Amino acid sequence: MAKTQLEEVNQNFYDFKNADNYDFKMEKGLSEEIVREISKKKKEPKWVLDLRLKALDVYNKLSLPTWGPDLSELKMDEISTYVRPKSSLQTKWEDVPSEIKDTFDKLGIPKAEHEYLAGVGAQYDSEVVYHSIKESLLKQGVIYTDFDSAIKEYPQLVKEYFSKCVPIFDHKFVALHYAVFSGGSFVYVPKGVKLEMPLQSYFRLNSPESGQFEHTLIIVDEDASLHFIEGCSAPKYNKVNLHAGCVELFVKKGASLRYSTIENWSRNMLNLNTKKAIVEKDAKMEWISGSFGSKISMLYPMSVLKGDDSKTEYTGISFAGAGQNLDTGFKVVHIGKNTSSVISSRSISKNGGIATYRSLVSILPNATNSKCSVTCDGLMLDDLSRSDTIPVNNVENSQVAFSHEAKVGKISEKAIFYLMSRGLSEEDAKAMIVRGFANPVSKELPIEYAVEMNRLINLELEGSIG
Repeated sequence: MAKTQLEEVNQNFYDFKNADNYDFKMEKGLSEEIVREISKKKKEPKWVLDLRLKALDVYNKLSLPTWGPDLSELKMDEISTYVRPKSSLQTKWEDVPSEIKDTFDKLGIPKAEHEYLAGVGAQYDSEVVYHSIKESLLKQGVIYTDFDSAIKEYPQLVKEYFSKCVPIFDHKFVALHYAVFSGGSFVYVPKGVKLEMPLQSYFRLNSPESGQFEHTLIIVDEDASLHFIEGCSAPKYNKVNLHAGCVELFVKKGASLRYSTIENWSRNMLNLNTKKAIVEKDAKMEWISGSFGSKISMLYPMSVLKGDDSKTEYTGISFAGAGQNLDTGFKVVHIGKNTSSVISSRSISKNGGIATYRSLVSILPNATNSKCSVTCDGLMLDDLSRSDTIPVNNVENSQVAFSHEAKVGKISEKAIFYLMSRGLSEEDAKAMIVRGFANPVSKELPIEYAVEMNRLINLELEGSIG
C-alpha cells in the first residue's frame, strides 16, 4: 500500500522519548511514608498533607471496579508516583532545559502559544516546567498558574473549591489521585471577563513505570467565559504507566466554559482520569473529547446541572486499535428546572480494538421541563473489532423531553463503491468515510486542533483499511 509523505514523516510523531533523567524519582509503591515524602518535597501546608493521608486511607478501603475493563495488570508496587524533572518552573521557554524544551518544541507547544493561545502550561512527568499568561489577562484579574503554586499563592480560594466538585471518596482512583497528586493547572476567571483566546495545558509523561496525577481546578465566575484546551501524550514502553488525573470545573451563574481534550497516550498507558463540572443557573458547559491513545481508558466526564436553565453539551470520539480497550462516555445529572443536555458520542474500532460507550443520564424529580438528547454511534472497520453501547437512563419526573439513539455498524460497501466510482481508491474512500464520521468532533475544535485530530486519525488508519 502506498503511503503519503506526511504519514511516513509522522508515523512515530508522539513516540519519541528522552532518557529517563530526573532530579528525583520516588521509590515504587504506595504507602503513608511515600505520601508524606511527596508532601514534604513540595513544602505543602498541613491541611494538604491531611487530605492526602485521608485519601490514602479511602484508597486502601475501596476495591477495583468490576464492571469495566480488566485492571488486574495494574500493580501499584511497580509504579513510581512522583518523578521530579531536572527543571524548576520557568516563565520563558529559553530557560527550560534543552532536553525538555525540545520535547515540547516537537509537540508544537511554543508555536501554538505564539499564534493562538492566551496562556499555556507544560507539565513534564510530575511537575509543571513552564507557565505563562498574556499580560492583558493579568490586568483583568485572570489567574492562570500551576496547581502547586496556587496552593501557596491563593490558599483560601483553593481551599474553598479543592475536592468540593470531585470528593476523595468518589471512587478508588480518585482517592489515589488525591493521595499523590502533583502538578496541574489552576484557573480563575473573574466576573464578566470573557477570554477571546483559549488557555492550554499540555501533559507529557516521559518516565517509564511511573504515574501522572495532575489536578486541574477551574472557576469561571458569573457571566464570564473561557475555552480551556488539554493535551496529553507519552512515549511507549514495555511496562505499564498510569494516568489518574482529576479535573474540577465550576461554572457560575451566566458563565460558559468549553473544555477540549485531545488525548494520545501510549499503548502501555492505563488512563483512569476523572472530570466533573458543577453548572449554575443560566450557565453552559461544553465538553469536546478525543481519545486516541492508551491501552485501557476509563473516562466519563460529568456535568451536574445544578442551576435552573443550565445547559451542557458533550461531543466525543474514541478510536480503538489493536490491543486497546477504550471505555468512554458521559454522565449528566439534571437538578435544576428547564435544564438541557445534548450528548453526541462516536467510536471507531479496528484490528480487534474494543470501543465502549458508557453513559448515565439522571433527571431528578424537581428537574421539570428538562430536555436531554443522546446519540451514540459506533463504526467497526473489520470483523475483529468490537463496539458496545451501555447507557443508563434514570428519568424521575414526567415533565421532560428525552431521546436516545444508538447505531453500530461497519463501513457501507455502497458508500465505498460510490466513492470509488468517482475516482477514489478503496483506501482513500474508506479514509474519507472515517473522517466524515469524526467530523462532528473536529468541527468543534479550533482549526489547529482539528488538523491535529485528523493527523491522529490518519496515523490510526495507516495500514489498517487497505
